[in-house]
Amino acid sequence: MELFDTHAHYDDEAFDTDRDALLSSLPEKGVSLVVNPAQDLSSAMMVIGMAQRHPHVYAAVGFHPHEASGMQEGDMELLRRLASHPKVVAIGEIGLDYHYDYSPREVQQQVLREHLALARECSLPVILHDREAHGDVMTIIREFPQVTGVFHCYSGSLEQAKLLVRMGWYLSFTGAITFKNARRAHEVIAWMPADRLMIETDAPYLSPEPFRGRRNDSSLLYRTAETVAALRGWTLEETAEITTANGKTFFRIGDAL
Repeated sequence: MELFDTHAHYDDEAFDTDRDALLSSLPEKGVSLVVNPAQDLSSAMMVIGMAQRHPHVYAAVGFHPHEASGMQEGDMELLRRLASHPKVVAIGEIGLDYHYDYSPREVQQQVLREHLALARECSLPVILHDREAHGDVMTIIREFPQVTGVFHCYSGSLEQAKLLVRMGWYLSFTGAITFKNARRAHEVIAWMPADRLMIETDAPYLSPEPFRGRRNDSSLLYRTAETVAALRGWTLEETAEITTANGKTFFRIGDAL
């Protein structure tokens, strides 16, 4: 069984003591592929470096909405150059976050538009963060109909999910689906077309049950896969095969590493 962690943050300081050793160990733990989205420009260079050192690791480049106000003149051109790297498979993590508002909302919106324009130019999918900002997110992505991507850590309604799937987007789910209050996500997962479903850890965050409270990493992705399998009536092996195939299709990663 091989799993694909489509979203993990190994550039986070939580991994400073064992980053490369942990990444090297993942294939023997059943995780054959990982995508690491960046948070800002320095993070983008770091995640590309990890992807260069580890054949099973890929990168995405962009400014997280928390970091949007830190973008400077010339940064988008540097991102454009980084996006051409062969191990960069998406623009991300980008989006809007109105829960914390670490960056002013109007700045977040402008930066999101700039990233979507970059994705269109580079013919890359996007990894999208949407927290308490769904109306504005939908308004902005409709301005870029040529661009699609994945709503990572999806927590929206079934109605929203149906609309996004019709628009060509994928949805990805974390260990949060193992929590007791995850009924809405369970409803979405049970409904979803099989070819639009991906799984992720969002490591070091959102450790699944029974590991809540400890640092998350890709070796715990199996718990998310087990929950998906139960909701879909699949075996664990079928879940791994389907979600890994979806991740490879979405990120355009071939079988040969």
